[in-house]
Amino acid sequence: MSTTTTRGAARPAPAAASPGRPRRGPRGSSTLAFWVFTGPFLIGLLVFVYIPIGWSLWLSFFEARFTVTPDKFVGLNNYRQMLENSNFTGALVTFTVFAALIVPLTWAVSLGLALMVNRLRFMRAFFRSVFFLPTACSYVAASLIWKMSLFSGVRFGLMNTVLGWFGIDNIAWLANPDPPWYWLVIVSARLWLQSGFYMILFLAALQNIPPELYEAAAIDGARPGWQTFRHITLPQLRATSTAVILLLLVAAYQAFDEFFNLLSKTTWGRPPLVELYYTALGQAQDYGAGSAGAVILTLLICLVTLLQGRFMGFGRRDEAK
Repeated sequence: MSTTTTRGAARPAPAAASPGRPRRGPRGSSTLAFWVFTGPFLIGLLVFVYIPIGWSLWLSFFEARFTVTPDKFVGLNNYRQMLENSNFTGALVTFTVFAALIVPLTWAVSLGLALMVNRLRFMRAFFRSVFFLPTACSYVAASLIWKMSLFSGVRFGLMNTVLGWFGIDNIAWLANPDPPWYWLVIVSARLWLQSGFYMILFLAALQNIPPELYEAAAIDGARPGWQTFRHITLPQLRATSTAVILLLLVAAYQAFDEFFNLLSKTTWGRPPLVELYYTALGQAQDYGAGSAGAVILTLLICLVTLLQGRFMGFGRRDEAK
């Protein structure tokens, strides 16, 4: 056995590693840990998301009534049937208007709440939790509260009680499409439910803005308030604003719970998902037409999202100055 000498002391040389069993390095351990933790999630994503999406796309080209394993190919007939369905196309137009209402309102309210909470010097965590708390509420529970307590059509409803103090007659908020008072009910419920979540996103973005920008603006003579907000705060929030608007657009077209619970017995004001629900799971159980409608709705969401991202400059490389 060879030895090495250090300061006069003889030490045996380290023995060579045994070639019989390779040692697992840190790279192999991290790879194994990655698949252990992400494997179940990826399997669930494949089974419950990607396979149903592919199956729905396949069903949209077949006549699939009362079965999910059809054999009669009909091409684009299901798409033509859904585009000729006035209820479905009307729902798409209605929800484009709904998105035009709820998206800027939620953006403005959530940004305003974030600005107010960010300026607080005490009890910031308390108010942040208070504004975020409605996000934990169920959409179904909130819809029932709005329908049976706040905007009930009888005189015992809170809103009608307040209007009665000023001598205004009771309003049937959800029973009459003309005037469309039901939009006030639905928009206010959705606004209360989701503003707190997007407030947290804006609050995180506000706290990442370097304070040196505001100090430099003050030295240059910029007045605090609207001038500072317009030229410093708002440009720094462009990426967050784009992400928030994208999420709001997708959520607007996917609205289901509040509409189904508030307007379940009406034929007007139905969202596209409710129309697809009655098409695919109603008396006809036309899975082919329902799948075609789902593909049309998905393409519309993608188109509106891409147009909005193009308008907001999402993904555009900043030009070097």
